[in-house]
Amino acid sequence: MSETLFIGGDENGKPQELLLRAANRHGLVAGATGTGKTVTLQILAQGFAEAGTPVFCADVKGDLSGLCVAGSADHKLHDKLISRAEKIGLEDYIYQAAPVIFWDLYGKKGHPVRTTISDMGPILLARLMDLNPTQEGVLTIAFEIADRENLLLLDLKDLRSMLAFLADNAADISSEYGNVSRASVGAIQRRLLVMQRGGAGNFFGEPALELKNFMRFDDYGRGVISILDATKLIQSPRLYAIFLLWLLSELFEELPEVGDPERPKLVFFFDEAHLLFKNAPKALLEKIEQVVKLVRSKGVGVYFVTQNPKDIPDSVLAQLGNRIQHALRAYTPNERKAVKAAAMSFRPNPAFDTETVITDLGIGEALVSTLDKKGRPSMVARTLIRPPASRLGPINAQERKTVIAASPLAGVYENAIDRNSAYEGLAMRKQKAAKIAAEEEVTKTKKREMMQAQKPKRRTSTRRRRSSRQSIGEAAMKTVIRTAASQITRQLLRGVLGGLFR
Repeated sequence: MSETLFIGGDENGKPQELLLRAANRHGLVAGATGTGKTVTLQILAQGFAEAGTPVFCADVKGDLSGLCVAGSADHKLHDKLISRAEKIGLEDYIYQAAPVIFWDLYGKKGHPVRTTISDMGPILLARLMDLNPTQEGVLTIAFEIADRENLLLLDLKDLRSMLAFLADNAADISSEYGNVSRASVGAIQRRLLVMQRGGAGNFFGEPALELKNFMRFDDYGRGVISILDATKLIQSPRLYAIFLLWLLSELFEELPEVGDPERPKLVFFFDEAHLLFKNAPKALLEKIEQVVKLVRSKGVGVYFVTQNPKDIPDSVLAQLGNRIQHALRAYTPNERKAVKAAAMSFRPNPAFDTETVITDLGIGEALVSTLDKKGRPSMVARTLIRPPASRLGPINAQERKTVIAASPLAGVYENAIDRNSAYEGLAMRKQKAAKIAAEEEVTKTKKREMMQAQKPKRRTSTRRRRSSRQSIGEAAMKTVIRTAASQITRQLLRGVLGGLFR
């Protein structure tokens, strides 16, 4: 196999090539809309595959799906493609398809892609839901308790159950891990609901993706190109960015150190790269920079595809040794500054003014600078990009269906698995607690009844109480007696008093 990947030819017919040994030093493909970035991505992906390197790329517009079909003489651009090949000295130009496996987070246009909540981790998940530091802390506590209690967090319902457990036991948990408020838990639950309605629920679960399936080869030793259909995913830019960052992080964790191999173990194309960095917090930017720096030693090359180099933070841009710059527009002062910055990033060529040429490039032209054997950037060259061997443009639904059916992974990921995890475990605990509480209540009720039965009964008298009420006759007799007694008393007093005063 060749040691280089042919990119195109300069004005003098000199070939511009990418040294495979330096391909894991990462790269950048930039340019305004309609200048040919997607075609450049297509020829790079197929070139790496032909060289025996597996490729992963996200297909944002659907055009990359044409990689699985050979180009055709019936194509309206056939004559221009042949002319371009002759002009740059590409003598062995033939139409040829590349080995392709289609993937789709939603499982509609490719094999489903899933990971578990645990594999995603609280940091990336917090970024995905745009949580504040307090809410992120609560989410981290949920993961910590799940690990402690051996509760698997596989899908969204597992995480939801774990958060409900935190809310129900907030007092006990707060004393050990810090304050866990119902308000914070409720905010996270609402974000989960929004994320699920946005389609992210399809991404979490089992069977989880095995990264080795992104690093496959066909029967001829060519690397397989894994194409993630992102035509729908791009409508959820945060999920798109976090998924690709998660994938890079997993590659870094799983792959062994290899230094600088003869050719990359995997090449990763990140289309619409500005979505990864747009409004990203500092912690996430640091994570991206760390992964990009370190994944190189695992033999993985990362190529960012975006409209303008300024979309990439300087700390990451400095790691990108291989650069293909298509035309940029300069209609405003800010755009002119961006053009100047892009020109200054290249090693100057005395044959032309780089800043002027960037705005003068035609479709399918680019400024190219790659690393040599000593890791030094080559002098920038104005280059005609080679024509693709596979189809220009997307495939139709039937062609995609045929490729998916013939895939070596057909049927592996299609059927979701829902095994016992935190949701089932916590539900079982709740049922058990409710059963114990019911049994205790029954026991208490029986005890009260027994104590009531053992109390001595109060004795009741059989004698009839004498009524204190008087009859009418008794009342009249008592009145007569009282009147007679009063008269006799008055007469006696008169007699006694009269005798004293005589």
